[in-house]
Order: sequence, then structure tokens, then C-alpha cells
Amino acid sequence: MGTETSVVPEVTENIAMDSAEKRLNELGYKQELRREMTMFKTLAIAFSTMTLFTGITPLYGSSLLYAGPASLVWGWVVVCFFTWFVGIAMAEICSSFPTTGSLYFWAAHLAGPKWGPFSSWCCAWLETVGLIAGIGTQAYAGSQTLQSIILLSTGTNKGGGYFAPKWLFLCMYIGLTVIWAALNTFALEVIAFIDIISIWWQVIGGAVIVILLPLVALTKQSATYVFTNFELASDTTGVSSKPYAVILSFLVSQYSLYGYDAAAHLTEETKGADKNGPIAILGSIGIISVFGWAYILALTFSIQDFGYLYDPNNETAGAFVPAQILYDAFHGRYHNSAGAIVLLFIIWGSFFFGGLSITTSAARVVYALSRDKGVPFSFLWRKLHPKHKVPTNAVWLCAAICILLGLPILKVNVVFTAITSIATIGWVGGYAVPIFARMVMPEKNFKPGPFYLGKASRPTCLIAFLWICYTCSVFLLPTLYPITWDTFNYAPVALGVGLGLIMLWWVLDARKWFKGPVRNIDAQNGKV
Repeated sequence: MGTETSVVPEVTENIAMDSAEKRLNELGYKQELRREMTMFKTLAIAFSTMTLFTGITPLYGSSLLYAGPASLVWGWVVVCFFTWFVGIAMAEICSSFPTTGSLYFWAAHLAGPKWGPFSSWCCAWLETVGLIAGIGTQAYAGSQTLQSIILLSTGTNKGGGYFAPKWLFLCMYIGLTVIWAALNTFALEVIAFIDIISIWWQVIGGAVIVILLPLVALTKQSATYVFTNFELASDTTGVSSKPYAVILSFLVSQYSLYGYDAAAHLTEETKGADKNGPIAILGSIGIISVFGWAYILALTFSIQDFGYLYDPNNETAGAFVPAQILYDAFHGRYHNSAGAIVLLFIIWGSFFFGGLSITTSAARVVYALSRDKGVPFSFLWRKLHPKHKVPTNAVWLCAAICILLGLPILKVNVVFTAITSIATIGWVGGYAVPIFARMVMPEKNFKPGPFYLGKASRPTCLIAFLWICYTCSVFLLPTLYPITWDTFNYAPVALGVGLGLIMLWWVLDARKWFKGPVRNIDAQNGKV
């Protein structure tokens, strides 16, 4: 949309104004949130949202089982390669539009006046669904890790240890969600401080696990096994097609490598966000790419007995493959599980910090959409805490919905598969809308920020868009055969119903009044 690029409000003439705040005013928004975060703090939150362990750990076992180690190890490299295209495309847009609404705001302005409202509607709801489900993935995986810690601390599955039943698992899930919401009611500086701890926790903790685990393991798999061994587990997974098994083995990497848009959600609170936002996006991808691969290699080289990892009678009840790898390594050398418990606690901390950061991002998106009247009872969710200037009501709304998503834990065995698929498709699918709009818009209508791709923009966006479409498609596929009520991937049904209702709302009502981002500053005279 070309009109907004030529409007420069007089209020931005103040030479002391932050460059990102100046651009914010040009786009029609006044500065409401405190702009106190540095580039490093924004990077910390983006890194914490992606997290080193939270994507890899819960899906490592299933991805390893589908096609063996080689497909898992090289799958990370392939997915990282295409993720860079997505990140670079988003960094360029972030540099031009440093607003809290991020993806949904980008979609509205890039799609132009005709398609802007519909594009922002689709993007906003995809992102909202993805982020709230993302809180659930962290709460579930964090509870799963805590379940293994309790089991190993009380004697292991073979030694009469306590394996938390479903009702207690649900209580842990709810407890984590409530704690994250409570922490997000404090000032942003508190969250930013915790996320600074998070980045060091994950960097130092990740380095400890990556280095220590192979050293402790009595035997290590050969490089030939790790990098070239390909084997199906058709008897267990029901998947006999090699290409299909490879596709499923990539899911762990595709699930792990997103969340870097968290930096964009905080641009209205970041100093020099038109420069520091893109740096945080690309920096978080770079760190995760390296550390993630090292973590996968450490786990895979340290496998003692591949078949035993999935035995329901092993020390971790066959419920959590990384926990069994850690136990085998430390118990094999030291004849106790203390070391495995310590490293599992480090991994659990990563889930805790990741859930906290995703709650922060989810609340910011709900706040931004409510500010533009795109959520029922918007007047309630857009309210800021009078002292801390954070969207407290939006925080607790996200927490409540997340808890509702977890209630089926009591009866259904495939909850994590469904929540993971919903989070990935919603979150990554939200990336596709502004990237596609950027790809097809007239170049003359795009006002670039400091980070600008020039002629490389369109091919970069095309590759990014196609990769996102592929990623969303594979998360709708069945993951186990034969398909029964216990193995059915419920994500297509859940997303179909949810997104169908949202689209029906658009057709019947919302299209008549929803116009996308609503300016709260008069761009002609600088008045609010």
C-alpha cells in the first residue's frame, strides 16, 4: 500500500526521537509501550522462544524411529537451510514495519487497501492460534520432562519409581501455564531479565550437555552409523515407504526452527527496532542452527542400545527417549542416575523459559489485534496494566485457552501430536501471508528499512513461501499406521473447525467492519 509511505507526521521531527518510533508514527501509531529493550534483550527473548531443547527433545525419539539417525541428522541441516530464507524475508519486512502487531500488521500494509483487511485477518488469527498452542507445547513437554525427573529420582521404572499419572500430568501442565501468566503480569523488565538468564542457561547448559554427554557415555556410535545409517521401523510406526519416513523424520527440525518472529512482537518496546529487530531474528536462527545440530549429534552419538530406547519396560518406561539416553550414559559409568537428573533439569529449564517467552509473544499479538478491534470484547483485552504497561488481560486470556487445549490429556493419548501440529501450522502459516504479500506487491510501494534485500527480495520470498506451504502440509499427515482413534492426527480436524469458524465469521460479519490495523495517531498533524 503506497499511501502510507509518503506520510511523515510533524511529530517525528523531534531529533531525539528513536528511529523506530519515528517510523511507528509514520505508520499511524503512537508510542504507548515503553521502549526500553536493547538489541541483546530482544535477541534473548527471540532465542528463548525458539529454545535449544524444547523443539528437539520431545520429538527426537519419534523422528529417530522413522528412518534412523542419518535422516534425522541431515534433516536438521536441510531445514536450517530453508529456514534462513524465511528469516531473511521476515527480517526485511520487520525493518520496514517495527510494530508490535508484526506479522498481521505487515500483512495489512503489504497487501494493499483491497486485500489488506482479509490478509491481516487471516494472518492475525493464524498467528494467534499458533502462539497459544505454542504455550501448550511447552507446558506439555515441560511436564513430560518433569515426569521423567520424578521417575528417575524415585527409583526408575524398574526400581519402583513413581510415574506421574494423567491427572497429575495435567496438574503440572496447568501449573506451568499459570506460573508463566503470573510472571507476565509484572513489568516487561522482569520478563526481559528472566530471558537474559534464559539465553545463558541455554548456551551454558547446552554446551555442558553437548560436551559432557558423549564424554560420559561408555560407548559411542560410529560416525558411519550417525551420518549414514538409514533404517525403517515399519513394525512399530507402520510406515514402510522410505520417502514418507524421511518426511516424518524431518518433523523434529521443522517444529524446532520457528519462533524467531518473537523479536518482531517486541519492536515497539525495542530501541532502534528497525535495525535491532532484524539482527535479533537472524541472530536467533544462527545460534539455534549451530547449537541444535550439536545437541542432536550429542544425543545420537551417545546411544547405547537403539532398540532398548523404546522398550516400555526400560528405566524411563519407554516414554521419553532423550531421558533414556541420558540415563544409560550416566548409569553406565557412575551406576546412578544423578547426572541424568541434573541434565534433565537443565532441559526442563529450557521448556520453562520457552513457555514464558511464548506467553509474552502471544499476549502481545492478542493485544495488537484487540487494539484494532479484531477480537470479541476487544475493549477488555487491549487494556494495559496502569503501572507496568503490559497487556495483563490478554496474558490471562491466552493462559485460559491454553489450559482448555490441555484438558484432553485425561482421555486422549495423542494430545501432544495435535497441539504441536496446530502450533506449527498456525505459527509458521502466519509467516506465509506477509511474505507472499511482499513477494507480489509493486516494489515502488515498499518503503525499505535499514535491512533491505533489493532485487534478491522476490526470489527469497518465493523460496520462503514454498517452504512454509510444504511445512504446513506435512504436519497434517498421519504419523502412525494403521490409523485408529489412538493414532489419528487430530490437527486437520481441530484446525479445520477452528479456522472454518473464523472464516465464517469473516464472511458473515467481520468483513463489513474489520479494516486491519487501526491508526491511533493522526498522521497529518501528529495528534493522538
